[in-house]
Amino acid sequence: MKAKRITDHTDFQKALQIRKEIFVQEQRVPIEDEFDEYDTLDGQCEHVLVYYNEEPVGTGRIRIIDSFAKAERICVLKPYRKLGLGKIILNTLEEIAKEKGIVQIRLHGQTQAENFYKKLGYRTLSDVFIEANIPHVLMVKDLSTK
Repeated sequence: MKAKRITDHTDFQKALQIRKEIFVQEQRVPIEDEFDEYDTLDGQCEHVLVYYNEEPVGTGRIRIIDSFAKAERICVLKPYRKLGLGKIILNTLEEIAKEKGIVQIRLHGQTQAENFYKKLGYRTLSDVFIEANIPHVLMVKDLSTK
């Protein structure tokens, strides 16, 4: 199972709705902090959707910054967590980075998800910092060894 790359406006709106439900409604991130200039289909980021029983239930995006990729906005709707869908999203984002010749991926992981990322090969590089009123850590993974 793989996440689907978003190529049309309909799927993009589904992804934005999932993010709104999780980050804005569930985690109380201010809406102006959640959505930014990278929320477009113009190629600045690649966005993905993951499905469960034909329903879109998770999303994430990847952005290339200089020589590394940054995985962002990774989330899965609450009833579908613990099914391995977050791993599918992240694996798909990593595949996109590798296709672009990128050998390192970074992310700002919420501290409550730090162990999830560690199980997938990410290392913590920072102390805890606050982003959108939520504790995060900078994490990194070398993609050249896979």
